[in-house]
Amino acid sequence: MLIPSRPTPVNSLLENIAKNPTPTNLLGEWILGQNWNESQWPERRMPNRKDLDKVAQHLPVMLWRSDLHLAVANSRALELAGITEDTSNPPHGVIGRDEKGIPNGILQDEAIDLVKRKIPVPTDIQITSAMADAIPTLHAIGITGLNDLRLMDGHDGSPTFRALQQLHNNSELSIRVWMCLLGDVLEDAIRIGLMTGMGDDLLRIGHVKLFADGSLGAHTAWLSESYADGGNGISLYPMEDMYQLIRRAESTGLSVAVHAIGDRAIHELVSVFTRLEKERKTSHETAKTPVPHRIEHLQILHTRDLISISELGIIGSVQPRQATDDIILIEKSIRDRGKLAYRFRDMLDRGIMLVFGSDCPVASPNPLSGIHAAITRQREDGTPEKGWYPNQRIQVEEAVRGYTVAPAKATGRWDTLGSLTLGKLADFIVLEKDIYTIDPALILTTRVDLTCIGGRIVYDGHDITP
Repeated sequence: MLIPSRPTPVNSLLENIAKNPTPTNLLGEWILGQNWNESQWPERRMPNRKDLDKVAQHLPVMLWRSDLHLAVANSRALELAGITEDTSNPPHGVIGRDEKGIPNGILQDEAIDLVKRKIPVPTDIQITSAMADAIPTLHAIGITGLNDLRLMDGHDGSPTFRALQQLHNNSELSIRVWMCLLGDVLEDAIRIGLMTGMGDDLLRIGHVKLFADGSLGAHTAWLSESYADGGNGISLYPMEDMYQLIRRAESTGLSVAVHAIGDRAIHELVSVFTRLEKERKTSHETAKTPVPHRIEHLQILHTRDLISISELGIIGSVQPRQATDDIILIEKSIRDRGKLAYRFRDMLDRGIMLVFGSDCPVASPNPLSGIHAAITRQREDGTPEKGWYPNQRIQVEEAVRGYTVAPAKATGRWDTLGSLTLGKLADFIVLEKDIYTIDPALILTTRVDLTCIGGRIVYDGHDITP
C-alpha cells in the first residue's frame, strides 16, 4: 500500500497508516510512503519505529523523508532486513539507534537499502503502466521533457529503462526523456559502447549519476563546519575514487552529473574537476564528452567554489522550490550559514548556466511553482514576506530560461529544442496568464491551457471530452 505523499505531522501520518491497513498486490504486504518532513511539523521531531509499531505491528512499514536520503522503518521491517543492535553501519549509511544502542528505525542514505532490498519489486508491466498513467499528469502542468536521474541503490535503473523503451516502441512515449545511468553500471555502459546523447528525439542516454554526499535533512550532506546539533555529514565517495570515475567516464564519451549538497562536498568535487582540467591542458586534450558535466543541487556554496565552477564551465542543476521548503531546516541545522544556500543570483551573475528542476518527488514537479520560488524566495503561502535571503531572487525571464533554454543546451539539444525558433521541434505551452507581468503570487495558480510536443497537442485544458 502506498501512503499519500504529503508532509503531515506525526500523529496525522500515523492515523493515515491506521486508516489504510490493507496492502495492494503491487507491494505485497508492505506499507510504503514518502514526503514527510519533520521541519514543517509543530513537534519538529522525526517519527521512529515505536511510532510506526503503534499502528502497524505485524505489517512491515517504511516511510521515506521528503529528500529520499532518510527513511523510518517499523520493527517488522527491521526484522525482515535482519537489522539488530549488532548490525554495523553500511559503508555509506547510518542506522539510527536509541540510547541503548538498539536500532530506532531511522535509516540514513545507504542504510535504507538494507530494508529496501526486502520490498517486492514491481513487474515491468506494472512499471510501464504506472508511467503511462503518470505522463498525462506532467503534460497538464506544462512539462514536455524530463531528466530521469538515479537513486543511490540503482535498482530502479534497468526496469525504468526497459519501461521507457517499451513505451517508445509502442509509440506511447509522449514526453522527451534524458535517461541517466548510475555510476555503479559505468563499466557495463562503457563495455557495450554507450555514450551520453545516444538515442533519438524522444529517448536519449544522459549523464552518469554519482554521489558525493547525502542531504541536509538527513544530516548526511558533507559540511566543512558541523551541524548545530553535531556531526559534519558523510562523504559517499573517496575523492580519489571520484576522480578516477569521472576520468574514466569522460574518456569514453560519458558526461557525469554529481550530487553534491554540502559545502565540503562541493569544494572537494570542484578540486577534482580542477585537477582534471589541469591534466587536459597539460596534455593538450579536450574532454570527449558531448555535453558539459553537471553538479546536482549546489545547496551550500562558498564564493571561491562558485567562481571555480564558473571558470570550469560546469553546469549547475538546481531546484528552486527546495530552497523555500528547506528554510526552517536550514535555519535550525546550520543557522547563519543559510546565507550560503541556494545562491541562484550569485551563480547567474558569475555566468554559471543553471538548469532548473524539482528533484520530484522531493518537491513539486510543477515548473510554475519553481519559477515562483526562484523569483520571490517565498513559500507558496507567501512567507517570508520579503523573501528568504531576497538578494538571491532572480527575474522571471531568467527563471523561464532555467526551464527551457538551459536544459536544451545542457543536453546538447539547443539546435532542436529550448526556444520557439523556425526549424526547431515545436515543444511549447500556452498559459492562461502572462507570468512576465502578473503579480508573482498569481503564478502559483496560473493554469496551463495547452501543451504541445513536436507540434502535437498532448494536453488541452479546454478539452471537456469525458
